[in-house]
Amino acid sequence: MVSDGIDSFAHRFEPAAPDGPRTVLLLLHGTGGDENDLVQLAGMLAPGAAYLSPRGKVRESGMPRWFRRIAEGVFDEDDLRARAEELAGFVVAAAQRYRFEERPVLAIGFSNGANMASALMLLHPEVLAGGVLLRAMLPFREMPAADLSGRAVWIGAGSEDPMVPDGHPQRLADALRGCGADVTLHLAPAGHGLTLQDVEAARGWLALHL
Repeated sequence: MVSDGIDSFAHRFEPAAPDGPRTVLLLLHGTGGDENDLVQLAGMLAPGAAYLSPRGKVRESGMPRWFRRIAEGVFDEDDLRARAEELAGFVVAAAQRYRFEERPVLAIGFSNGANMASALMLLHPEVLAGGVLLRAMLPFREMPAADLSGRAVWIGAGSEDPMVPDGHPQRLADALRGCGADVTLHLAPAGHGLTLQDVEAARGWLALHL
């Protein structure tokens, strides 16, 4: 697992509140976001939870991303694999620095961040206990085999999302289930942006799984 250490990513870390959940949230922003983007959302979904929020290192037209893409909806899968390995190493280093090695880590990713979260689970299943994948696509043309037994995943899809190809959320759910994950697929009457219905549904799911 490759890592340049804890300082390899610009990031924020917030420890849990005294009565907060034991699970640590890994916040993975969408294209154009940064380490601040999902902090408010995390507070809505899991009040008092610790979070680790890094910033993607790839730039596309000046906007931070987690990995390169060849065209709209076409991922550079070699780069995705390399970036997932780098991020996995960062999470391990951060766990040592911030002393949460014994705590489960659950990703909350939006769009490009959700795609990175699912790739991270598939390629480095030891790093994550599960994830909330908001507006996710299939990260690979051929999904890697992985043992995701014991992992729980919530996928939040929009029925009118112009950015996510038809069928991708269901195919992603099926692929993760095929690897042994416990997957909930939530389809909201929405586009690519998040809605209050997404937030309420994800919060209810997290209350059962944190």
